Amino acid sequence: MQWRRRRVVVVLRKLLTCAICVIALMGLLSVRVHVFPSSKVSDLTDAYKLPTVTQQHELNLQKLSTEKKWTQELTPPHLSKEQAPPHLFKDPLSSHKLDGASGNLDFEKLWKPPSNRDFVPCVQPGSNYTAPDESRGYLLVHTNGGLNQMRAGICDMVAVARIINATLVVPELDKRSFWQDTSNFSDVFDEVHFIHALANDVKVIKKLPKDMYSASKVVMHFRSWSGLEYYQDEIASLWGEYQVIRAAKSDSRLANNLLPPDIQKLRCRACYEALRFSPKIEAMGKLLVDRMRSYGPFIALHLRYEKDMLAFSGCTHGLSDVESEDLKTIRENTAYWKIKDINATEQRSKGYCPLTPKEVGIFLTGLGYPSNTPIYIAAGEIYGGDTHMADLRSRYPILMSKEKLASVEELEPFSNHASQMAALDYIVSVESDVFIPSYSGNMARAVEGHRRFLGHRKTISPDRKALVRLFDKIERGLLQEGRKVSNRIIEMHKKLQGSPRRRRGPVSGTKGTDRFRSEEAFYVNPLPDCLCKRVSQNTNASISMR
Repeated sequence: MQWRRRRVVVVLRKLLTCAICVIALMGLLSVRVHVFPSSKVSDLTDAYKLPTVTQQHELNLQKLSTEKKWTQELTPPHLSKEQAPPHLFKDPLSSHKLDGASGNLDFEKLWKPPSNRDFVPCVQPGSNYTAPDESRGYLLVHTNGGLNQMRAGICDMVAVARIINATLVVPELDKRSFWQDTSNFSDVFDEVHFIHALANDVKVIKKLPKDMYSASKVVMHFRSWSGLEYYQDEIASLWGEYQVIRAAKSDSRLANNLLPPDIQKLRCRACYEALRFSPKIEAMGKLLVDRMRSYGPFIALHLRYEKDMLAFSGCTHGLSDVESEDLKTIRENTAYWKIKDINATEQRSKGYCPLTPKEVGIFLTGLGYPSNTPIYIAAGEIYGGDTHMADLRSRYPILMSKEKLASVEELEPFSNHASQMAALDYIVSVESDVFIPSYSGNMARAVEGHRRFLGHRKTISPDRKALVRLFDKIERGLLQEGRKVSNRIIEMHKKLQGSPRRRRGPVSGTKGTDRFRSEEAFYVNPLPDCLCKRVSQNTNASISMR
């Protein structure tokens, strides 16, 4: 009996030991599965892997840390799990490998901004600059064009008001252009700030005084690209007969040549300090930037593939016959577009056409940007929609826009106002880690110049003429995408990274291409107008003024 009891005890001990081992083994397996869930790892496809916080810190990509910090709201209310930043739903990875076309492009090379070559902003007037003289009359300005064309014109009209000793009335924005935007100045810009920021340069008032309604007025179309003498002599002489001068349009740009440094610097202050966007636009724009940054370093792509641009330029490559005819009809029916018959093939071969979304995808891949690069599309409605965006989206799935980053309710105050929507794109483009325009229009030039002014932030401007020849070879099957194409694209890009473009010398009144080039230094590359070189003298830092 005692022997049987001992045997039962031994069996029970063995069973208890086995049970404990099984429980312990199950516990270990449970911990391992919890820490390394295979299902979660498999969910993180290459297209949505983001760099770790440590890597971003090591690569010093927080270059905006000295600027104002904005409240961050990571996920817009209407974003789905697929659209929202991947790390909000999935475990972060411990490492991140870039798989660019050349195979060995590192993170820093893709995102690192160029050297500033010791150029820094210097927009303050010289020691002999005085407060504005007594006003001789009032200057009314009717701006024309899109947002950035109006911005450039306003900067010029501020300088003109100073030259002719006028009181500037806050400019009227264009409400009759292609975009049919009803916005007033205060809807787009911070009107109070604009007036106060220029107080030591030009007297600015919100409205023409009532006692001036019946005053003698003259409407003038200022002669385009004219210099200082034209405004000092011909325009200022009108004060003898009139009390109010109205500029019928604002894009009669001042010629850069021979303008006094203080007038140039006034333009710079107007452009980069006085013309601040309205508080509601600034707040929404900065919220969009924060939401883009939640994906990691990002590219702002100014994809100028909108209906008005294609109709105006006559560029139809990659479009159907129906789409091409649609654009031709728009061009023929737009009275103030003077050129109606355009050879689309010739336009493209000369580099006069914006890159198509597909071509942009090939270009970015060639530069080495991996498929998980976040891209903000700074543009209006893309012509053809998903049909023409499919190839770019297949290469770069994280394609975002203001419409995807913000809810309908958040964008409602800006909807149906093209200038205000463009201002949101402008803010995101200026603040992006890399800015790439597919066409060198007004916005591309303005953003590029602004980024350079704020610290030489990285801008990549494609050589469209050279790229078209490469794309045509790919389409004809003479080249296949890969290392060879990538090397050619990188080499093209390197050729554009030489010394900064300088002002060139056509004098006041020049026309066509030469007159555009004379303005390029200010509107695209503000050297030496808004920037000057920092030099060291006797170990003391100083600024070399013009």
